[in-house]
Amino acid sequence: MKVLLVGVTGQIGHEIKHELSSIATVVAPGRDQMDLSHPQAIAAQVKATAPDIIINAAAYTAVDQSEAEVTVAQRINGLAPGHLAAAANQVSAALIHLSTDYVFDGNQSFPYRESDPPAPVSMYGQSKLAGEQAIQTHCDRHLILRTAWVYGTYGSGNFVKTMLTLGGQRDVVRVVYDQVGTPTWAREVAKVVATLAQRLDTIPWGIYHFTNSGVASWYDFAIAIFEEAEALGYPLKMQRVEPITTPEYPTPAHRPAYSVLANEKIIDVLGYRPPHWRRSLRAMLAEYVPLMVEAGEKFG
Repeated sequence: MKVLLVGVTGQIGHEIKHELSSIATVVAPGRDQMDLSHPQAIAAQVKATAPDIIINAAAYTAVDQSEAEVTVAQRINGLAPGHLAAAANQVSAALIHLSTDYVFDGNQSFPYRESDPPAPVSMYGQSKLAGEQAIQTHCDRHLILRTAWVYGTYGSGNFVKTMLTLGGQRDVVRVVYDQVGTPTWAREVAKVVATLAQRLDTIPWGIYHFTNSGVASWYDFAIAIFEEAEALGYPLKMQRVEPITTPEYPTPAHRPAYSVLANEKIIDVLGYRPPHWRRSLRAMLAEYVPLMVEAGEKFG
């Protein structure tokens, strides 16, 4: 099995490469080798690689910056997936694409299923939905995997890393409590992607949701991060976590108040029930905190 992995430097892409390295030939070009802004570069890379599967873990994930950098968000999240899909069709490759809970408006109070109509409330969500639609138009053999609230050891900053930094610097950390979702470890997503890649012949094409199990607010998530990190010896300056409302922490992009994703469809297909988010958080921090110490980084 030959896999073209797009977005290898991201937190999920890094984990996918690790999961697939022993079972597939993985070609993972950097941005200098395949610029997603240029359709010709995408087509050339796909043709040269001639993969069995393309996995797109690349995205412009700066949710707030997307409101100002609309063109960039649309180009990377909306147009590039369509070019990947068209190129996949040309070489008869399957496409696995990662998407987001932010395609929903967050107005309901029960988990979103794959059949629920998208209604994104941010430019980031709109651009990701455009990417989904482009894939559905240009590639029949596709799997779109929506996930949510992703964090991991590798890649650029995420909520866990941000909280650890703030907790080491401030006495009080203020965190929104009225946005609810499911924290999801990048490694759990990568495991599912690797399983999907190995079982394409037995899985119906289309959209799937996958996150860790359980539900939390950003405030709940922050409390858990501090409790687990402190148990591992992370030196926190933070004395108190203050719950605040979304209006008390205004951001350029609107975010869904409730974006829990239903996992039943993928559980039925794969027979795999994801662990609770807190269990995965504990495992990630047990790996990450010692890495920080080994790298000689200063806390706080």
